[in-house]
Amino acid sequence: MKRLAAVLMTLGLAAPAAAQDDAESIAHGKALVEANCARCHAVGSGDSSSHPEAPPFRTLSERYPLDALEEAFVEGITTGHPDMPEFIASPEQVADILAYIDSLQP
Repeated sequence: MKRLAAVLMTLGLAAPAAAQDDAESIAHGKALVEANCARCHAVGSGDSSSHPEAPPFRTLSERYPLDALEEAFVEGITTGHPDMPEFIASPEQVADILAYIDSLQP
């Protein structure tokens, strides 16, 4: 019984830390896309893309599975809309960007 209580207590303490990590990852991903992508793409939950060929980030999962975007980000996105600049991100940045994009999905 003591072991079960210890496990439950540990899980209870781990959950808020995981939620905080998720929130930090999402916030960092949001900052990255605002700095690197917002010039053309809608990066929020209700804004419009200023570039006609740049899809809003909240609709990316309708076009691509988000796990497919991970590989594209890691390798460096060189295509998208014709005048899209090359974007290369570290694996940690990619994880944060995808966490943010995932947070926008309905």
